[in-house]
Amino acid sequence: MSDSRFADELRRLRQERKLSYRALAELAHHGKSYVEDLEKGRKPANSAVAARLDEALQADGRLVAALRPPADEDTEAEIEALELARRVTASDVSGETLARLERAADGMAMAYATTPPDELLPRVRRHLDYVGTLVDARKTLAQHHRLLVVGGWLSLLRATLHIDLRQAGAADAYLRTAADLAEQTGHREIAAWCLETQAWDALTNGDFRRALELSQHAQAVAPAGGSAVVQATAQEGRAWARLGDRPATGRALAQVERLAEHRPAPEHPEHHYQYDPAKAHSYAATTLAWAGDPAAEAVARDVIAELQAEDARPRRIASAQLDLGLALLAAEKPDEAAAWAKLAITSGRIVPSNWWRASEVVVGVARAGIPEASDLRQVAQSHRPALTA
Repeated sequence: MSDSRFADELRRLRQERKLSYRALAELAHHGKSYVEDLEKGRKPANSAVAARLDEALQADGRLVAALRPPADEDTEAEIEALELARRVTASDVSGETLARLERAADGMAMAYATTPPDELLPRVRRHLDYVGTLVDARKTLAQHHRLLVVGGWLSLLRATLHIDLRQAGAADAYLRTAADLAEQTGHREIAAWCLETQAWDALTNGDFRRALELSQHAQAVAPAGGSAVVQATAQEGRAWARLGDRPATGRALAQVERLAEHRPAPEHPEHHYQYDPAKAHSYAATTLAWAGDPAAEAVARDVIAELQAEDARPRRIASAQLDLGLALLAAEKPDEAAAWAKLAITSGRIVPSNWWRASEVVVGVARAGIPEASDLRQVAQSHRPALTA
């Protein structure tokens, strides 16, 4: 539906400004055929393309707005149902209301892997607002504790989405809120995930030493048997890889394998805060590629094949394709690296916080001086997500 709205709005604006496809393409620094394909709905747009066309057409953000889905009626209906359930019970906050809130929070954590962050964020925000309305309502101490815990998980997920969108101020605020709620409730798993999330943010910003310290702190805080301890250990391996310490990288990867070895698969492996042992392979591919290990190529190829067989993790597939591109550059196969990077970039599944990984491959291909470099650079420019400071 959003693709159709975008195409219709683009056509209306272009005709209103009396611009040809070629004229608009020149203003937006795109190809004529690409603009025509967007307007006729033959190709999807992303937020970066929409922002560039908005600027060219002086449309005050209307194309970006058209790209988003209409107001989420399902979310509003969900909140209304929660409120109705609360009102028909004897207490202000019933166990059923809390259970439904907990299920909703889990559902959003499961949707994280496949839903663009700018689409999931309004739903998380609305549920978090609803949690806020219940804080002062009449309830038992146990119910109050459950409410603060679900508020902690939602605050953490909201911070993660803000990180993905490169909205640093909001991310910091909600990480602090999640950490405060974890402290109030004694919830060490949320506290550890807050530190792990900060470690990932530091890693994507190039502060590898801080990422290392935060991931190690997360492991110290995390309860044994939880998911955060495994994820934080994997994050430590990534930090060591970026710091160029291969022995330490290997030790971290081995520790992840030991932690994941006897762990049963979770009921919902797509849940962002429930560690899936199958993820260990993907983390190994990323870490080995970042460390420049020759084994990265074979591992990354295996991961892509596994994920494509599942046909359910498009964001992880795009990340694995970038891992393979980086590994192929190390193996002096820049033409193949360019092909895999192009697949990842054109998938539209690379969130702003992960764009630096695409940029590394683009730069590496350019340094190789191959003919494919120019095409890859143009593809990257046209698909680059809008980065928010």
